[in-house]
Amino acid sequence: MRLVIVSDSHGDKWKLFDAIEKEPSADVIYFLGDGFREFNELCNEYSHKKCIIGVQGNCDLGCSLPVKDVRTIENAKIYATHGFQERVKYGPYDLEIAARENGCNLVLFGHTHQPTSYYKDGIHYFNPGSLRDGFYGAVDITDNGIMCIRKTLSFY
Repeated sequence: MRLVIVSDSHGDKWKLFDAIEKEPSADVIYFLGDGFREFNELCNEYSHKKCIIGVQGNCDLGCSLPVKDVRTIENAKIYATHGFQERVKYGPYDLEIAARENGCNLVLFGHTHQPTSYYKDGIHYFNPGSLRDGFYGAVDITDNGIMCIRKTLSFY
């Protein structure tokens, strides 16, 4: 199963739609905050085709989305967050604690605008980077494991 991971669109719905269109085989879209207006447009356009999961970012004032989402998809227990409550700009400590406390093996986060991917103590951590800057990601969940893939939009 393929997941598309996007975060920090900050008003750029065209890059959001471009990333989604580049991943037609994806079954699930994770939107990791800071672009609630674009999230709503994404839901209007794609919710009949794909499962869309969103969390609130620090710039999503008045947003009704949760600040985190924990669920199991295939053989991955996923902790999804924007990352501001876990203070990811100051390091991964709080994020890693939250992942362990929730028994997750995959963590998706944004907020820093920097693509990040690492594996520690049986847990995959993945930040696709800022969609506004042309970064997004994909995660493949298979019987053989989890693979996090950094992606970049092409600009002409």
